[in-house]
Amino acid sequence: MTKKVTEFLSQAKKPLFTFEVLPPLKGTSIENLYEAIEPLMEFNPSYINVTFHQQEEQYNKRPDGFLEKTIVRKRPGTVAISAAIKNKFNIPIVPHLICGGATKEDIENALLELHFLEINNVLALRGDAAKGQRGFKAEENGHSNASDMVSQIKNLNKGIYTDEKIQNKTKTDFCIGVAGYPEKHMECANLQTDLIYLKKKVDAGADYIVTQMFFDNQKYFDFVNKCREIGINVPIIPGIKPIANFADVKLIPHIFSIDIPYEFTREIDKCKNNDEVFQLGVEWAIQQSKELIKFGVPSLHYFTIGKSKNIKLIAKEIF
Repeated sequence: MTKKVTEFLSQAKKPLFTFEVLPPLKGTSIENLYEAIEPLMEFNPSYINVTFHQQEEQYNKRPDGFLEKTIVRKRPGTVAISAAIKNKFNIPIVPHLICGGATKEDIENALLELHFLEINNVLALRGDAAKGQRGFKAEENGHSNASDMVSQIKNLNKGIYTDEKIQNKTKTDFCIGVAGYPEKHMECANLQTDLIYLKKKVDAGADYIVTQMFFDNQKYFDFVNKCREIGINVPIIPGIKPIANFADVKLIPHIFSIDIPYEFTREIDKCKNNDEVFQLGVEWAIQQSKELIKFGVPSLHYFTIGKSKNIKLIAKEIF
């Protein structure tokens, strides 16, 4: 079995460098993904996260008046992609698993495939609502929240399967990460309630937390303090996403309900083009990273969104 995230964190003498990648869209080559990863390997990442996305669907009206569901966008193969990256780069992988679009048996099968591949780290997420849905809807015999998935994974670690009739049950040994939201989850009424949900995930067996992106480090500092106050004592890894273009400034607050500090947007407004915004985003993320290291974070986790040029520029200054 590969080294666990918690082992990396406990043995590290300085903050770890990690990042996450998107599986390629259906029909595209894995070589594009390799090309995004390759430039970051010189900074010795401890592990790489591989995200998981529900397929996107739309309903088209048929000639008879009925609606027909059509899959329009899909990122298949998180388990297979994880195995391919692990094999090519000889590095531990942390696949994401989501509740959305999956039954408990689907999740169990994915976990067993990972176990067979000697991948024993996983990030357990509820996932977003499917495109076109007003709110998250669990599959029949699926999970409606991440804490229930964490419980399922912990049960599998004990040899407890969804089908009680299975004989000679093998125990798995997964290290489990979950998501945290310094500015609260977009669907939650307030941060305090969101923290209660986060504690449920930790109490269910989560070993560490990775945060959603943020652009004001004070949000992270306050979040960590509030977590400790209510008894959440697992490592909390900050997630960082550099602003890359003008569109990010509009889309990120809208999609994720995250504030971008005024002093940052004021400087972005002075930029003449996306290249200048890109460079400013790198500089802001470098300053964020340096301040977080001074705070004593165990690791820095970067969201590549399929691109690595800006992450490489940041890593050169930090690692």
